[in-house]
Amino acid sequence: MQVRRVRDIEYRLLPGTERRTTDIVIERDGVITVRPPQRMTPEQVDETVLSKRLWIYRNLAEWRALNAARINREWVSGESFLYLGSRYRLQLVAAQDEPLKLKDGRFCLRRSVVEAGEAHQAFVTFYSEKGLPRLRQRAVILADKVGVSVGTVQIRNLGYRWASCLTQGDLHFHWKCLMAPLTVIDYILVHELCHLHHRDHSDAFWNEVDKVLPDYRDRKEWLRMRGAELDL
Repeated sequence: MQVRRVRDIEYRLLPGTERRTTDIVIERDGVITVRPPQRMTPEQVDETVLSKRLWIYRNLAEWRALNAARINREWVSGESFLYLGSRYRLQLVAAQDEPLKLKDGRFCLRRSVVEAGEAHQAFVTFYSEKGLPRLRQRAVILADKVGVSVGTVQIRNLGYRWASCLTQGDLHFHWKCLMAPLTVIDYILVHELCHLHHRDHSDAFWNEVDKVLPDYRDRKEWLRMRGAELDL
């Protein structure tokens, strides 16, 4: 991967693929990534990026507007936190056998965890441990619908990506996915599973997604518009 600049647009040039078109994406962190066909030279990619500059400007402006609404949560009683699309109030407690529990409709967080500066990690651990079995179960069900075999399913900190799919069928998901509604989690799963048919975002790829989730556009739009809320 190399970083290139054409006029005022800086982008990351990813390894080429056998696809026929150039894939330009505004990632979750606002970085522009470009994955071209293998036959294109870096100079030709520059020309393509330049020809798409109005689209890039428009989508960057939209990204900035969406992320301006990013929620900064505090570790105080009464603050709300998401899990599987539902909001739960936080309650700081003096003592309990686990750092963080979802109990009686509230997130109960041990006060000593906050004082030690480990509240963020407590939530990451909760999402990872409680959400992984659900992801594995849904992955098996949806893989059958997609017509592929799923490998191992893991939760990791993927930076600006929601998920990734390896060629052998292993799936990696960002822990933030577990904050989203189940319908959106299913969309992320199907999206990655369909990459086992097509590694790009061609029409053929989206046709595969549509076969399983005819309303995928609504789910995809929810993630685009509300994804910034899925954070701590």
